[in-house]
Amino acid sequence: MPRTWFITGAAGGLGQELIRALLDSGDRVMATDLAPGALDAVLRDAGDQLRFHPLDVTDAGAARAAVARTLEEFGSLDVVVNNAGYRSVGSIEDMPEAEFRRNIEVNLFGVVNVTRAVLPVLRGQRGGHIFQISTIGGRRAQPGIAAYQTSKWAVGGFTEILAREVAPLGIRATLVELGGVRTGWSQDPLPQTEIRAEYRPTVGRFVATYNQNPDVQRGDPVKIAELIVAMADEPEPPVRLLLGSDAAWLAPQIRAARATEDEKWRHLSVSTDFDGLGDFAETEVAKMVRP
Repeated sequence: MPRTWFITGAAGGLGQELIRALLDSGDRVMATDLAPGALDAVLRDAGDQLRFHPLDVTDAGAARAAVARTLEEFGSLDVVVNNAGYRSVGSIEDMPEAEFRRNIEVNLFGVVNVTRAVLPVLRGQRGGHIFQISTIGGRRAQPGIAAYQTSKWAVGGFTEILAREVAPLGIRATLVELGGVRTGWSQDPLPQTEIRAEYRPTVGRFVATYNQNPDVQRGDPVKIAELIVAMADEPEPPVRLLLGSDAAWLAPQIRAARATEDEKWRHLSVSTDFDGLGDFAETEVAKMVRP
């Protein structure tokens, strides 16, 4: 039976590849975006399988309206892909406040708004799958894109909590942590303002490396789209899914570095408890909160 997909940021490179894969599979798609122009050709050829709805994901009311339109058009909603994104470049000190907030509004609250809009539908039918398109940058700490990566760190935590809350309702949630992907969004030079001299060794070095290095766009968006379509059928999907050899290499490096630092300072970490308490690992609280 055809599934109904709801995709944000659908006019982007990965969004369009997802639409093509879904049309080939016989599924139906509600494509949403701020700028529909890039989808004109796809919309003309898709027939009844595809609809477009303009959506600013930072508007919670608009997200609910787009979900309602999906139900009106297709009568169902099965899979959600939060793909809309926004990225600014600059030092934490110098990035304009409006730009920093725009990253958080689109990348975090956009995900929250759409997720909250679809949950009543998925809860009512006791099933569905929510994909949050993120990045290995949600585990990293890269100078120059603090606003972007801050939002992605938050989306990671949000998705892990979401997955635990909705699993008993038959709803699945997966954070797709991409490495570099070869789309127009990633291949275009990084948008930036003037970098002051003090930040050129950090922010400036990152921008130069990114803009001049094809290895930061290793991922094939066609393969990624096909994998996400297949993953929608997975009964027990991962909560975090790394895609790309760069992401798969970076994740354990980041994990090991953090574990090393934690262990180095563990003697201080455990020194601040009240005296006379037993081992926390043996408490009922520890058993309850264990990952």
